[in-house]
Amino acid sequence: MRLNHEDPSYRESDVKDYWLNRNQRILDWLLCERSSIICLQEFWVGNEELVNIYDKRLGDAGYIHFKLARTNNRGDGLLTAVHKDYFRVINHRELLFNDFGDRVAQLLHAELIAPISQCRNNNVRQEILIVNTHLLFPHNSSLCLERLRQVYKILQYVESYQKENKLNPLPILLCGDWNGSKRGHVYNFLRSQGFVSSYDTAHQYTDADAHKWVSHRNHRGNICGVDFIWLLNPNRYRKLLKTSWSEAVFGMFKYQLRRASLTEDDAFAFLKVNSDGDYITYSGFCEALHQLNLIGHCNGLSAEEIQELWEQADIDGNGVLDYKEFKQRIWNASRSEQGDHASDEAWDDLVFGTEQTIGFSVKNAVLFPTEVEKGMWPEDYSLSDHARLTVVFSPVRMPCSRLTL
Repeated sequence: MRLNHEDPSYRESDVKDYWLNRNQRILDWLLCERSSIICLQEFWVGNEELVNIYDKRLGDAGYIHFKLARTNNRGDGLLTAVHKDYFRVINHRELLFNDFGDRVAQLLHAELIAPISQCRNNNVRQEILIVNTHLLFPHNSSLCLERLRQVYKILQYVESYQKENKLNPLPILLCGDWNGSKRGHVYNFLRSQGFVSSYDTAHQYTDADAHKWVSHRNHRGNICGVDFIWLLNPNRYRKLLKTSWSEAVFGMFKYQLRRASLTEDDAFAFLKVNSDGDYITYSGFCEALHQLNLIGHCNGLSAEEIQELWEQADIDGNGVLDYKEFKQRIWNASRSEQGDHASDEAWDDLVFGTEQTIGFSVKNAVLFPTEVEKGMWPEDYSLSDHARLTVVFSPVRMPCSRLTL
C-alpha cells in the first residue's frame, strides 16, 4: 500500500508500525463481523511475521484458511478462509495463470455443515464452490484482453473441476478485485455466463448503474468500482463457455471499430479490404486483428484463439465470412443476459426428475466506508485503498440440471 500518492516509492512495507497497526485493525473488523467466508487480496504472504499473526487470530477464531502467493516472488497473494462452524472443506485447488501479471486464483469446494431446515434430507446437495482472485491491472489497452483471458481460465478450471469430480451444478461464488468496472468486457463476459453481482442485486441496480458506487481508489488517484462478489446459482441458464468467450472477444473487436468511428458498413469494408469478393478472408480477418492491437504482441490472441474465433464466425464453414455472418457473429455478437430470476414454470418443465441442490438468494450487501455507496471516496479513510464488501446470502433449495459428461 502506498502511503503517499505523490511519492510511489514511500510504501507501508517500509514502516512496521503502519502495516502492523493497519492489519490488526483489519483483523479486528473481520473477527467482529464473523463472516462465514472471508476472501482477501493483496495479502502480504511474503511477510512471515504478518502471516503468523493472521494464522493465529483466524485459527483461534475458528477459521480454516488457505494462502496462495503470486508467482515469481511478487510478495503478495490471496487468503481465503471459511468458518468451521459453517463449512467442511472438501477440496482446495490453486490456479497459477503464469502470465504477464503473475496472477493466481484459489478454488475452495466446501459443504455446508448446518443444513437449512427445508433441505434436511439426503436428496439435497449442500455444497458450494468459492473462487478468490485478483485480476491484472489494465495499465494499457493491450492488457484488457489478458484480464478477459484470466477470467476465461478461471471458468474453464471450474468447469473442468466439476466434470473431473462428476459434480452436478453447484452455486459458485467468485470473489475478488477484478480491476475492471461494470462498463468493461469482463463484466459482460461474466453476465453472459449467468453470474450476477451480489451488491447490485441487493440494491436492485441494473447493468447501466455503473456510476452509483465505487470500491477503490487506485494508484493514479482515480475512484472506481472494481470489487465484486459474483453469484451463479445452479438453476441459472449458461451459454457454452467457448461461445461466451468468443462473444466477449468480438465485443472488444467491435469496441475498437466503433472507437475508430466506423459504422457497420464501414467496418465490413475495413475487414474485407484485401478480398476479391464481397466477403472477409481469413488473412483479412487476421490483418484487422493486428490493426486493432488484438494480436502482434505478447498479450495478444494466440494462433489457436484466432482459429477458434474464425470458426465461431464462419457459420457455414465455407472459409470466408459474408455480410450476414459478419453482422451476426461480430457486429451483433450477442451479449444478452438472462433475467435475474428464471421462470418457475419454465424451469419446472426443464428439470423435471432431476436432483435438488442448494442455492442462494442475496439478502443484503454493504460497502464500507458508506460514502463509496454514493460514488465518493472519503479522504480520511486509511484502512485500505479498497472498500470492504460484505454480502449476506440466504440458502434456498432449488433444482439443478445434470451435467452431460
